[in-house]
Amino acid sequence: MISSNGIHPDSCPTTKTMTRLPLLALLALSACGGGAEGRNAPPETVIPVQMADVVPAGQSAPVTASGTLGAKDEVTLSFKIGGIVGKVMVDDGARMRRGQVLAALDQREIDALLAKAAAGAEKARRDAQRVERLYRDSVVTLAQLQDAQTARDAAEADLRAARVNQEYATIVAPADGVVLMRLASAGQMVGAGTPVIQFASNARGSVLRAGVSDRDAVRLTVGDRAEVAFDAVPGKIFRGKVTQVGASADPRTGVYVVEILLEGVQALPSGLVGRAVIALRDRGTVRERARARKPISDSGLLGAAALTDGAVYAIPAEALAEGNKARGSVYTVDASGTRARRVTVALVGLAGDKVLVRGLDGVPRVVRNGATWLSDSARVEIKP
Repeated sequence: MISSNGIHPDSCPTTKTMTRLPLLALLALSACGGGAEGRNAPPETVIPVQMADVVPAGQSAPVTASGTLGAKDEVTLSFKIGGIVGKVMVDDGARMRRGQVLAALDQREIDALLAKAAAGAEKARRDAQRVERLYRDSVVTLAQLQDAQTARDAAEADLRAARVNQEYATIVAPADGVVLMRLASAGQMVGAGTPVIQFASNARGSVLRAGVSDRDAVRLTVGDRAEVAFDAVPGKIFRGKVTQVGASADPRTGVYVVEILLEGVQALPSGLVGRAVIALRDRGTVRERARARKPISDSGLLGAAALTDGAVYAIPAEALAEGNKARGSVYTVDASGTRARRVTVALVGLAGDKVLVRGLDGVPRVVRNGATWLSDSARVEIKP
C-alpha cells in the first residue's frame, strides 16, 4: 500500500539501516509519518511599529500630551488664627455653594478676646473724651490730650483685629465648587495657616494640566484648539482650547505646563488622566512656506502643476520606506490595526523635517518607526 506521502511502508528504513545510514534514516523518518509538527508553518513574525498623523500641508503637526484634570482655581483653605477645630461640616466630594460654612474653630476663646477688645476700646474712647474736655478748660496739656487720642485709636484698631480674627475663625466656600479633600477633624488643634480643606472652585471652569517639551512649548499659543480623551470615559472626546502656556520649565521635570480649558467636564472627578491632541494654526513665515515648496529633485519631474494638483500632505521623513525622484511608498495599517498596507505616494517637496507627498487621501496615519522592516500585509503591533 502506498501512503499519503507517496512512500510505501515497506520502504521505510529499519533501525539497522538507520544505524548504517543516519542521514538517510532521518530523511526517511520524516517522510514516513510522525513528522506532522515539522510540516507546520513557522509562526508569523509580528513587527512593532509606531504611527504618525498625516497632516495637510500648510498645517503644523499636532502636539500630543498627557495630563490631569482639575479646576482652574484650586485653593487650600485654612484658619487665620490657631485654635481647636470646633466642627467640620463637609466630606470629600461635597458640592458647595458660595458662602456655605465648611468648618469653624471653637469660638469660646475667640469671643472672649473680642469682648476684651471691645471693652478696651470703649474705655479708651471715654478717657479720650474726658481729656478733651479738660484740655478745653486748660487743665491738661496738649501732650496728654494727644496721648489719650492715640490710646483710643490703638484700642479701636485692636477691636477691628479681633473682629477679623472672629470672622476668619470660620471657613466658608469662596465660590461654587467641590471639596477635594478634608484635612482636619473636629477636636484637632491647628495652627494659623494649617491646611484644613482642599477646595476646587467652579468659577473659571476645569482644565487639563499637561507637560510638554520645550520644542512643543514654543509651537503652542493661547487659543489653539484641543481634543482630550480620558480612559475613564471611553468613546467620548472633550473639546477645549489652550488658555495658558508655561513661561518657564518646571525645575524638577524640565517640562512646560500647558493648561487646556475643557467643555462639558463639570461632572467628572478631579485627577482623571487624559490625553490631549492640540491642533496648531498655521504660523509659518513666508520663508518657511517657500521652503515647503522646495522641490525634492532638481530634475524638473515635478513642475508647477504638480504643486497644485491634488491634496498635499506632510509626513515625517522616517515614514518614507522608499523613494526615487518622483515616487515613493509609505505604510499604513488596515482597519483591524494588525496588518501593514503599502501606499504609493508622489513626492512633492520638503518642509523642515517633513516630507510633502500626494496620494494619502483618506489615510489618517502612517507608520513612522519600523517602516523599513515592513512588506505589504505584514503582521504589525502598534506601539505608543
